[in-house]
Amino acid sequence: MRDYFLRRLLLIPPTLIGVTMIVFAITRFVPGGPFERMLMTAQMAAEEGGGGASRGAALSEEQIENMKAYFGLDKPWYVAYVNWLGKVVQGDLGTSNIYNDSVWSMIKERLPVSFFYGGMTLLITYAVCVPLGVLKAIKHMTYTDNITSIVIFGGYAIPGYVLGSLLVVYPAARWEWFPMGNFRSYDAEYMTFWEQVVDLFHHAALPLSCYLIGSFAFVTLLMKNHLLENLAADYVRTAVAKGVSFKRSVFKHALRNSLIPIATNFGQSFTIFVTGSFLIESIFDIDGLGLLGYTSTLERDYPIVMGVLLISSVFMLVGNLIGDALVALADPRVRFK
Repeated sequence: MRDYFLRRLLLIPPTLIGVTMIVFAITRFVPGGPFERMLMTAQMAAEEGGGGASRGAALSEEQIENMKAYFGLDKPWYVAYVNWLGKVVQGDLGTSNIYNDSVWSMIKERLPVSFFYGGMTLLITYAVCVPLGVLKAIKHMTYTDNITSIVIFGGYAIPGYVLGSLLVVYPAARWEWFPMGNFRSYDAEYMTFWEQVVDLFHHAALPLSCYLIGSFAFVTLLMKNHLLENLAADYVRTAVAKGVSFKRSVFKHALRNSLIPIATNFGQSFTIFVTGSFLIESIFDIDGLGLLGYTSTLERDYPIVMGVLLISSVFMLVGNLIGDALVALADPRVRFK
């Protein structure tokens, strides 16, 4: 097993190179990039200037070549990619074309926000949904199972951004129970530690509700269905026939096997630490990494797009590795070779 995880770790760098190379090549051939936008801006300025010497003059060939060199378009895409990769290895993700700021500094400012919402979403989801799924499996087709199914399916049917719009209008704006947005209050630095904690969760209550509402049904039903399947298996019926109590057969035998798909899904959900939801972040004015990646894609700010892609890919690969480790812990029969 150790050799398997070592090989998986060694596969992370070439996988990152493959993913980033494909996206980098796409950014070079997709129209509407920063170079084309700057040319269009210069052309519009020339047309508005009416042929004036200072405002109306079109860009010369030398100016166009300087612009291409500034955006790295004076070299073939693979040469430019190697240059970008060399800077990444040195810890330099480049400079934003729109904000003229370091890409890493912009990402680093937003990582704590994304980590908080991603971590709390994963923690609350699995802390609530796994026990709830076990309860629904044990109480299958009872009043408890039916009522909880109505609740979680009702939540699953409501998109997170729709719920966010309703929460902003009513509990936040009209009833003033919660703040309308932001990550914390403007005067949070003058609060005590516990006041800052309360203020943080006061601001996070509504966005977290939107993050959680969609994942509750999936994880709960995943846990319930696999537990029901294992409870109907021959080895559980044999254990009960030999005198093992139903409670022990559930928690000692069936539950561990039912946690295998939960462990796999946990690894796949690891990217929520950084990606989040740009719609929810837009509604609640949360300056997270998901919103940064979305706006940079719309604005064709490709250095930020590549930086966010790199960070997201690293978390996805690490999450898959953690998922494999959790599967091995849940099922001792699993032997990675």
